[in-house]
Amino acid sequence: MPELPEVEITRRTIEPLLVGREIADVKTTAPSYFFITPPDVLKKRLRGEALVGLERKGKYLVAEGKDGFRLLLHLGMTGQLFSSHARSVRLLSSTARSSLAPEEQGAFEPDRHTHLQFKFCDDGPDVFFRDVRKFGKVMLLAPGEQNERLDRLGDDALDVTGEKLFGASRKRKTAIKALLLDQSVIAGVGNIYADEALFYAGVRPGRRALGMTRRECEGIATEIRRVLKRSIETGGSSISDYIAPDGTDGAYQDERRVYARTGEACYECHSPIRRKLVAQRGTHYCPQCQS
Repeated sequence: MPELPEVEITRRTIEPLLVGREIADVKTTAPSYFFITPPDVLKKRLRGEALVGLERKGKYLVAEGKDGFRLLLHLGMTGQLFSSHARSVRLLSSTARSSLAPEEQGAFEPDRHTHLQFKFCDDGPDVFFRDVRKFGKVMLLAPGEQNERLDRLGDDALDVTGEKLFGASRKRKTAIKALLLDQSVIAGVGNIYADEALFYAGVRPGRRALGMTRRECEGIATEIRRVLKRSIETGGSSISDYIAPDGTDGAYQDERRVYARTGEACYECHSPIRRKLVAQRGTHYCPQCQS
């Protein structure tokens, strides 16, 4: 979390706030593993620049400079990329959340978790990159520079086909869910949407990928595309930290069929949803609807 839908929504919403505006200043926290490129290098390179494009590669955001350099942004598990005008209780500590009603929240003030701040030459809002756990990443790539993180990505999950998935499954003795989480095979799918797509496809997540039929792979690919598109339509999943750059919550969490519903009744057959570890990830499935 965030997965492809949340990153795509972030791209669409933050693009007009980040692209085409001259950067007046860049503020950062101290050097840490959040910064693949040192903060001082970021500041020197980005001041006075105006980014010309922003695209998504799997779960990565890649902004482009006018001379061809690229700024790689990865939200990690708890990263939040948002406007300084955003208001959300998800930007507050648990203590503040419990003490203040949403309508009492003022504009966000950068805190020690706000590792990257873009200030612009116009009168528009700043852009903040905040990450409580520092699993997010920021990196500058020189013009023409290749990057293993991007080069190893497989096909985008919105374009995945049954044939592609079936071909990849022929080589794998691992669980089908592990295959879906492998970003070198399909870029963008994470824990939430793997569980949801497998439920709709009627396939148990622990089954061996090598045992998938061509028809099952076609069904899984279809459901991956459908679930991801539906999540984008509804604003993504705001289960924990995720907010859109304007501070709004997503709504897809209200449509989940299995993810994080352990012990609750399946909406289709009323059997209790089960949880187990698959590929070292908490995995949710219906024992009756999935075989």
